[in-house]
Amino acid sequence: METNRQKKIGALLQTDLVDILQGEIRKNSISNLIISVSKVNVTSDLSIAKVYLSVFPSEKGPELLAAIKSNAPLIKHDLSQRVKLQLRRVPNLIFFIDDSLDYIEKIDNALSRKENPIENPDLLEKRKKS
Repeated sequence: METNRQKKIGALLQTDLVDILQGEIRKNSISNLIISVSKVNVTSDLSIAKVYLSVFPSEKGPELLAAIKSNAPLIKHDLSQRVKLQLRRVPNLIFFIDDSLDYIEKIDNALSRKENPIENPDLLEKRKKS
């Protein structure tokens, strides 16, 4: 169960990380790329923050994740400069790709096509009676 303090620190880190990452995209004049921080989970001892990134287009996700992981110390430094009045220590950042939007899209596509198992139960494997 996440405490209120963990939620507040997660929200603070999330807004500042969005500014940092989108600022880097603008500074490097990268077009056709959108990064958003979908969620930040902070551990109970406030030492680790799991940052979930949503990338569009999703094909660029793995290479972007590798670039962000290699620049994690610089991102942490920029973050520490922004939150130095609110936090004593900035948690270590661990980045992940959030693929929940792709998962939702696959479910929507499956339900809208003819392969919908709800409308056509013959598509499901029959259970064997033992």
